[in-house]
This record gives sequence, C-alpha cells and structure tokens, in this order.
Amino acid sequence: MPRKKITVIGAGNVGASVAAYASAQELGDVVLVDILDGVPQGKGLDMFETTPVLGVDTHVLGTNDYERTQGSDVIIITAGIARKPGMSRDDLLATNVRIVGEVAEKAANFSPDAIMIIVSNPLDAMVYTAWKKSGLLPKKIVGMAGVLDAARFRSFIAEEIGVSVEDIHALVLGGHGDTMVPLTRYCFVGGVPVTYFIAADRLEELVQRTRQGGAEIVGLLKTGSAYYAPAASAVQMARSILMDKKRLLPVAAYLDGEYGEKGVFVGVPAILGSDGVEKVIELELLPEEQEAFEKSVEAVRGLVKEVDMLL
Repeated sequence: MPRKKITVIGAGNVGASVAAYASAQELGDVVLVDILDGVPQGKGLDMFETTPVLGVDTHVLGTNDYERTQGSDVIIITAGIARKPGMSRDDLLATNVRIVGEVAEKAANFSPDAIMIIVSNPLDAMVYTAWKKSGLLPKKIVGMAGVLDAARFRSFIAEEIGVSVEDIHALVLGGHGDTMVPLTRYCFVGGVPVTYFIAADRLEELVQRTRQGGAEIVGLLKTGSAYYAPAASAVQMARSILMDKKRLLPVAAYLDGEYGEKGVFVGVPAILGSDGVEKVIELELLPEEQEAFEKSVEAVRGLVKEVDMLL
C-alpha cells in the first residue's frame, strides 16, 4: 500500500515544524515547498536525516517546484508573512490574500483530490481565499484555529488546576482572534465541569488570555509569532484526515445553514475524516453565546468582503 503524501507550503518556522512533526509521526512522505531557493531543500534534507534516529520510514523532500507535490493527499498551507508586534491579524490581509491564493491554486492544480488545511493568518479569511482560488469543494478546505485556541485554553486550565492536560476538554467557536468564543460550559476536567475547580471570574481571565494567546507570544518573541503549537495543531488535523480517525475537533469549516450562517468559513466543532469535513456539529447555544458567535461571524464576514475586493 503506497504511503500517504503530505505537502507543506511555506518553509518558515510554522511550515518546517509541521513537516518535522508529520515526519516524526510517520503520517506519510512529506514535500516541503517554499519560494526561497535552498531553504526548503536544506530543511527537508535535515529532517530526512532525522528519520534513522527517530526510527521512522518517511521521506522528506524540499523543493521550489510544485510539480513535486503531485498526488498529495493533504496540503497544509502555512505560507505568508507573520505578525509583528503591534500588528493585528487583519493587517496581514492584503499581502497574504495574494500569497495564499497563488499557492492554493498551484497546489490544487497538481492535487485536485487533496484536502487542504490552512494555517496562514488572518485564518478565517485565508480559508475563504484558498477555497475561492483552489476550486476545491468546501468540505475539502478547512482552517486550523479552534484546535490551537482550545489547546491554549486547555494548557492554561491544566496549569491553574494542577492536572494533566490530557484530562482537559475544551471547545472554542467563532473566528480566530479577539472575537473567538470559548464555551466554558462545554469545558470539562476528567468529565467534571471546569466550574467545579475554577471560580467564574478567574475562568474569565483565562478566557481572555486564550483570546490574546497569539499576541502574548508575539509580544515575547518580538521578531515573530507562535509556531510550535500552531504546527502541532495542524498535524493533529492532518492525522485525523489521513488515518480517517473522524476526530471531533474545533476547526474553521464552511457553514451552509448551520448556526444560522451560510457561505462563510468559521470555527465550529466538526468531524474530520478521509473526506475532509464530514459533518459540522451544530450545538444549541445560550442567547449570550449565540450573540457572541454572531458578532464573531460578522467580523469574519467583514474580512471576507475585503478578500472579495482583492481577488
């Protein structure tokens, strides 16, 4: 049985980390693509040389040539400029629409049956951009946002309580950024509601830290943005798709009437399998949750309007 093929576009910190994690988990052979000559080739060769040490039989190839990506099962797009201190995700829009649109179109031409995972920011707008330019079905395009946001929330909760991160389950809806909607009533610690462990005011502080999770890291690094956790989150999604695990994960998926929204990619719980986004799970939201979600979707739609003018 032939091995799966994973293309990672963008050999910067996020893309290189995605390629390294995917190779180490033996999810399939990896093709790392970047516009810079020598960078993907050097990083790809370095990663390939880790495989004997890790004991995995994956091949990693770095290239500038999209023809080498032909027949990919999953395409993970990390290309684009990263945030700098004081820069919002929205500031990235014009540049990254051009970059993501171009690479999504090229990659889809060589792998029309692939499932595409978008990591580039501003996330929800970039998923929409990739959909428009690639020509892939909406269920074949998905954005990495909620997995990362939920991971940050879970990390903070585990640290606060003093329990294993494995026992924390959290859910985040909405756009990736300041308008995200962490659903605290769907957050559990080993099956016990999180409110048993953490007072409401302190939990709200952790929610706010989750919303600002990316900005916190940008402020600390000063010359870049987060990459380990975003890469690990994208690989978790790829694993569910490639192994048809049908994980229920919070991702940026296309809504076709769910939650009262249509024609937009936004963060919702969805089942990821070999067919991509196989089902969006529609939760009953409390009035205040619905209001927050609608506000978040409104912010995403504002970015989508700008994308339509740029495409």
